[in-house]
Amino acid sequence: MTKAAPIVFVVDDDASVRRALARLLQADGLTVATFASAKEFLHHGRADAPACLVLDVRLPELDGLELQRSLNEENSALPIVFITGHGDIPMSVRAMKAGAVDFLPKPFDDQELLSAVRQAIAKDLQGRRERASTAELQERAETLTAREQEVMALVVTGLLNKQIGHRLGVSEKTIKVHRGQAMRKMRAGSLAELVRMAEKIGIKAAP
Repeated sequence: MTKAAPIVFVVDDDASVRRALARLLQADGLTVATFASAKEFLHHGRADAPACLVLDVRLPELDGLELQRSLNEENSALPIVFITGHGDIPMSVRAMKAGAVDFLPKPFDDQELLSAVRQAIAKDLQGRRERASTAELQERAETLTAREQEVMALVVTGLLNKQIGHRLGVSEKTIKVHRGQAMRKMRAGSLAELVRMAEKIGIKAAP
């Protein structure tokens, strides 16, 4: 997983606001990239680094909430901190329900924004760790044979080796071997750990 420095994307159509936010965030040791519109941001390539988006609600052409919806449709995990001088409660509720980290009315306190940005970056870092962990587990699961996957899916439901053998029409001893192989390949130290792994990557027993 990348260890690149965190970056904050700022999207606001007011040049003076962009400059002020850039100075504030850079003074806090953050890398900043600013954009005058949502479309400009969407057309800009994004490096594989921890990040968050500081986003004005009122923007020309594509507004902040529409950009949020567009990112959600792309399954983007980029955390968003909204800022606005024209917000209202329904708007803030809509933004938060769609996954925004915070919704700050202008003028806001500098420390309030920095706190929200730190929270957003921490959320992105956590999400990246979880996705990397899930990807690693998926890679381990792909090393299992079809029978080992089948046995693992039944093991995590709580069935005993004898019950699994009866269901699959093989001996209990054979199931024990497949179960041991699945545990070894998944690097699971216990049944409870194997269950958590299976849940994380969506392995379920067939009906």
